[in-house]
Amino acid sequence: MKWLKSRNNQILLFSMVLMSLLGIRLFGLTVVEGAKWDEAASNISIKSIHTSAPRGEILDRYGRVLAGNIPSFTVQISAGDLNNEQINAVSRNLIRILEANGDSYYDNFPILIENGQFYYTYQKDIEYWLAAQGMPVDFTAEQAFEEIKRRQNIDEGLDKYEAQEQLQSVYNIFPPISVKNMKYLKDLDKESFLGRYYLDTDLTAKEAFESLRKKFEISDALSDEEARKIMVVRNELSSQGYRKYMPAKIASGVSNNTIVVIEEKNSDLPGVEVVAESIRYYPNGNTAAHVLGYLGQISESEKAHYVDEMGYKSNDMVGQEGIEKAFESTLKGTDGTKNVEVNAFGELVRVINETTPEKGKDVYLTIDLELQKTAEDALEQALKQIQVAGTFESQWGNYKYGKAFKNANVGAVVALDVETSDVLAMASYPDFDPNLFATGISKEDWNSLQGENLRDPLSPLPLFNVAARTAVQPGSTFKMVTATAALESGLDPTRKLVDGGYVKLGNRTYGCLVWNRNRTTHGLINLYEAIEVSCNYYFFDIATGRDFYKKTSLGLAEPMNIEKITTFAQQYGLGLKTGIEIPETVVPVPSEERKLAQIKTYLKNVLIGRAEIYFKRDIIDNKEKLNEQIKTIVSWTEENPTRNELIERVGKLGIKEDMVETVADLCKFTYFNQAAWTTGDELNISIGQGENAYTPLQMANYVATIGNKGVHNQVSLIKAVEGEENREREPGKKIDISSDETLDHIIEGMKRVVSGSKGSLKGAFTGFPVQVAGKTGTAERAGKINPPDEVEYIKQYLPRINGSLRWVDVETEMYRLLEEYPDVYTSQNSAVRQAVINLSHGKVTTAKLDAYKASYDNFAWVVTLAPADDPKIAVAVLLFQGGTAGYAAPVAREVIAKYLELDKIYNDYNLDTVITQ
Repeated sequence: MKWLKSRNNQILLFSMVLMSLLGIRLFGLTVVEGAKWDEAASNISIKSIHTSAPRGEILDRYGRVLAGNIPSFTVQISAGDLNNEQINAVSRNLIRILEANGDSYYDNFPILIENGQFYYTYQKDIEYWLAAQGMPVDFTAEQAFEEIKRRQNIDEGLDKYEAQEQLQSVYNIFPPISVKNMKYLKDLDKESFLGRYYLDTDLTAKEAFESLRKKFEISDALSDEEARKIMVVRNELSSQGYRKYMPAKIASGVSNNTIVVIEEKNSDLPGVEVVAESIRYYPNGNTAAHVLGYLGQISESEKAHYVDEMGYKSNDMVGQEGIEKAFESTLKGTDGTKNVEVNAFGELVRVINETTPEKGKDVYLTIDLELQKTAEDALEQALKQIQVAGTFESQWGNYKYGKAFKNANVGAVVALDVETSDVLAMASYPDFDPNLFATGISKEDWNSLQGENLRDPLSPLPLFNVAARTAVQPGSTFKMVTATAALESGLDPTRKLVDGGYVKLGNRTYGCLVWNRNRTTHGLINLYEAIEVSCNYYFFDIATGRDFYKKTSLGLAEPMNIEKITTFAQQYGLGLKTGIEIPETVVPVPSEERKLAQIKTYLKNVLIGRAEIYFKRDIIDNKEKLNEQIKTIVSWTEENPTRNELIERVGKLGIKEDMVETVADLCKFTYFNQAAWTTGDELNISIGQGENAYTPLQMANYVATIGNKGVHNQVSLIKAVEGEENREREPGKKIDISSDETLDHIIEGMKRVVSGSKGSLKGAFTGFPVQVAGKTGTAERAGKINPPDEVEYIKQYLPRINGSLRWVDVETEMYRLLEEYPDVYTSQNSAVRQAVINLSHGKVTTAKLDAYKASYDNFAWVVTLAPADDPKIAVAVLLFQGGTAGYAAPVAREVIAKYLELDKIYNDYNLDTVITQ
C-alpha cells in the first residue's frame, strides 16, 4: 500500500499497534486480573521475625542458679524465593552434613518407615500407651476412658467432665484423651498435621506420604527413606504456617565440624544459616527436678495456641511440668524482632529495622539449694539402705536398719518454713535429669524414664512428683488432728485412761500395735504418753468420747465424733489444695457419701465380674437386661433390706436358683452392711487409716500449722519474680482453737516421741543437739503386687491355684470372654482371672488367685518440728513400703541439721548464739 511507504506513516502505525498492545495488557491487568493484583498490593505488609529470647533463670532463695542458659549454635533454614527443587536439594545436603558429623536434628515428621511399612507415629504412641495400661491396642478413646473409670471405681452417675476432674484431682490420672471430642490427643495431632496440608484425615500413612512427596515435588529417583529426610525439613518449614519469611530451626547444639562445613558450603546451601542461641541448662543435674520441671517441643495440637497466637516458632521448647510450665509466660521473655516487608506469598521483600531479644524474667524460688541436695541425698541413702538392711551413715550417728524391705524404692521429703509455709526443700525419689529434655529428649531416654511395671501403682516413676502428687494414708501421724478435736471438746490431757488392748465390734477387733504383736497393753496412759507410744486404744476412746474399757462415756464438755475430727483435718489443710504453684493431688477428707459411692461401685464390678456364675443364660445373653438387673441390685445399697427380703428380691432378677442365697449374702454382709458410716470407720479414721489419704506436702503444712501456733498458711514455692514488687499472699488463717495451750499439749507429746524413754524416734535422735518434736506413722497398704503380666503369672501358678485345671482350657475360656464380653473384659489380664473362676465353678476365689503374689509392705511416715520450743522448720518424710515408721527418721534428722547449720561450731546449743566461723 502506498500509504505504508511513507516513513512517517510506518512510525505512526507502529505506535498505534504498540499502544493497542499496551491498552490490551492494561485492560487485562486492571480489569481481568485486577482483583488479584489489588490483593497482592494490599498484602504487601510489615511482618515481624522473632529471634528467640533466652529464658529467664530459675534461682534458689539465695540467688543460686537452678535453671540457666548456655550458648549454643542452631542451624536454621529459610525458604525465601527458592523453588521446590532447590529446597529439596538444600534439605538433602543439610541432613547429610548433620548426619556425617553425628548431630541430631529435629525430626517431627510423623510418618515413619520400617521394613517398607509406613505408619503414623501418632498411632504407635496410642498403641504403646494402651499396651502399657493393659488394654487392647484397638481400643477407641471412649472405651479406654470407660475402662479407666471402671478401674478407679468412678461413679457412673458423673458426666464425662466430672469423671475427668475426679481422675485428675483425686487419682492423679491424666489419660491422653480429649474428653470433649472423646478422641486420643494424638489423633487430634494427626488431624491437625494432615489438615495443614489439606489432606483427608482418613488417609493411611502411606497414602499421606505419597501425597506429600508429590506436593513437594521430590524426585522419583530418591528412595522413600531419602525422600523422608527431605520431608523432615519441609515439614519444619511448613509448620511455620503463613510465616514463610520466618526461618525454621532444623538442629540445635550442633558441633563445630557442622558449623565449619556449612560455612564452607554456603553457596550450595542458600537459606541455611548458623545462629547463636541459648539453650536451657540445669547446672545441678537431677537436683529439684520435680520442682523445676522440664521443657518439651510444642505438640501439633498446641501449635494453634503457641505458634499462631503467641508467636512461638513451631519447634520452640516450652515448659511441660513444674515451674517451667507454671511460669512459661514469665520465663519466655520478649523475642527480638526484625521488621520486614513481605508480599502476599509470604516472601521477603526487604528488612526495615531490627531489635534485640530481651531475656525472660528470673524467678526466685523459696528452695534452699544446699538443703535440697541434703534432702535428696538423705532420701536416696535411706531407701537404698532399707532395701538391704544396711546402715544410714551420718555425722549425727549411724542408723542401722534391722530388716530389709526390698521394695522400698520410692519416697519423698518436704521441708517448710513454719512461719510462712514457704517450701525450703521438696524432693521425690526416683528423679531425673531435666537436661535430657533441653533440646528434645530421645525415645531411648524417654523410655528409660517410664515405669517398670505399670500394673503396680507403687512402681517407681522417675518423672512423678511423689511429694506433691501422691496421697496415701498418713497412719499415726494423723493422731494430732484427733487430739486437737478432743482437747477442744474438753479433754483433760493429764487424764489417765486404761488401754484395754483392743476394741471388739461385731466379729472384728481394733487393737494397739503392742496388743496385735505381743498381746500387751500400755496400761494407764494420758494424752502425752499416748502420743509418745502411739496408743491406738487411747485414741479410739477420745475419738468417740467413750471409755471402751469401762464401757462409759468420757463425759467431755462437747460431743466428740468423726465429723469434728475431719473438720479439724480440713482446718489443718488436709484434703484441700495447699496453694503451691505446681500441680498437686488432693483427696478429700473421709465422708459417708464417698464411702457409699465406693461401696456401690465395688458391688457393681463384682456382680459384672461374676455374672456368668450368678445369672441365668438368658440374662447373660442380653447385655442390656444384665446391666439393668445389676443396677437394680446396687440401688438397694442405702435401703439395706433384710436377708430374707433380699433373697426374695434377688430370686426375681434372673439369678440361678442355687446362687440366690449366695448373691443375697454377698450383697447384705459384704457390701450393704458396710455402706453406712460405722463405729469401725470412726476408729480407723481417728488413727490415720481408713479413707484418709494425704500428700507429704499436705502433711508438712499440717505439722507447720501446729508449730505456727495454729496459723495455717498457703504453701508457696515463689519468693520473687524479677521486676515485680513483693508478691502478695493471703494471710494465714488460725484454726478454731480456744487457746494456744491446745497446741502446746500436742507438741509436748510430740517432744516425747523424740526424747521420751518409749518414743519411737528416740534412737534416731539420741545425742542430737537440738530438741525436736515429731511423730511416726506406719500406714498399712492392703493388696498384692501385680506382676507385669497376669497371664504369665496364672500360667505359672495354675497347678498350685487349682491342680485340676488345664492351661489350655483356661486360655480357651479367656479368649471366649474377650470375644463375647469386650466391654467387661478389656484385657487378657482381667479375662484370664475370670476364666479360672468360671472353670472352677467359683471355687477359686480372688484371694486364692493372688496367693502367690508378693504383699505390699507398710508405708513409713515421719513428721517433725524443730526446734521444738520455737519451731522454725517442719519436715515430712514418706517412704513407700519402708516397712516401719522409724526408718524414715534419719532423713528428717539430716534435713533439720542442715537447715539449722548444726554442722557449724556453736559456743553452746542455744540457737540465739552466734555461729563461730
